[in-house]
Amino acid sequence: MRRVLSRWVDPFVVVLVVVLVLGLVVPVAPAAQRVVDAAADVAVTTLFAVYGMRLSTREVWAGLRNWRLQGGILAATYVVFPVLGLVIAWAVAPLVGSPLAAGVLYLSLLPSTVQSSVAFTSVARGNVAGAICGATVSNVLGMVLTPLLVLWLMSGAGATGGDGATAGHGLDGLQAVLLQLLLPFVVGQLLQPWVGGWVRARRRLTLAVDRGTILVVVFSAVAAASSAGVWAGISGWAVAVLLAVSAALLAIMLGLTWWGGAALRLPPEDRIALLMCGSKKSLATGLPMASVLFPVAAAGVIAVPVILFHQLQLIVCAVLARRLALRD
Repeated sequence: MRRVLSRWVDPFVVVLVVVLVLGLVVPVAPAAQRVVDAAADVAVTTLFAVYGMRLSTREVWAGLRNWRLQGGILAATYVVFPVLGLVIAWAVAPLVGSPLAAGVLYLSLLPSTVQSSVAFTSVARGNVAGAICGATVSNVLGMVLTPLLVLWLMSGAGATGGDGATAGHGLDGLQAVLLQLLLPFVVGQLLQPWVGGWVRARRRLTLAVDRGTILVVVFSAVAAASSAGVWAGISGWAVAVLLAVSAALLAIMLGLTWWGGAALRLPPEDRIALLMCGSKKSLATGLPMASVLFPVAAAGVIAVPVILFHQLQLIVCAVLARRLALRD
């Protein structure tokens, strides 16, 4: 029994679920939420500084030049995902209503995550440099592509920036990507010749940073959504349907990215990077962007599918990362 549990039950996933439940049920005062959000920002910044110190510059340039991997990530994020989102949103609208169905479509138009995609790629012993490049490029392009796709495909949902707020948010989001993710990574790269060997020799330290960052980010996002009353007025039936839809969408994308990587003749490390980056959507980008692209009354409901999918992708990919890490 102990061997079975150790093989199929990941302690990290258990902790992740506990953190998720705590974020849902434990009231967090505004002052405490600000502290949690600040801790999440510090954790993400530290994570990318560590990645910069860990990766050789040669690996980073190889990741950028890997056009098959980078093209696969962008195609999965901005072509395959939106097509599936259109079909699924149309199919579930009679079950959950138009606002939540619009949220499913909106989910499919978001960029990939950065921190969790890279962290799980690292845990699974994949191409971390390729994942960093792919997820970062996805997010930078997403500052423009996501609003354009929303305006094109969701004009009936009230997707309008009106006073130019969409452009302002795009600039703010780009600034956040540059300052919180790319800058610490570049600083880490500058320090890499002196500290890279020491960091690479301590895999447990980098694993702790990977997983600790994911836990802090999850608690911060879920607690903030709970405090904002996002779950009010959403029935248990609608949540169950959305979870089933999220599971189906995630399973399809995991299958397409994994076997698509094989069709592209990518090595196992690149297939893992494509799997982790191409199957995810960013909560950190999705929630603030929804508040700008949609009317206030609709933004909270539209964000619900994004929140549910985000938590599901973390739990499933944590299990997959652990299984892939055990390969020969």
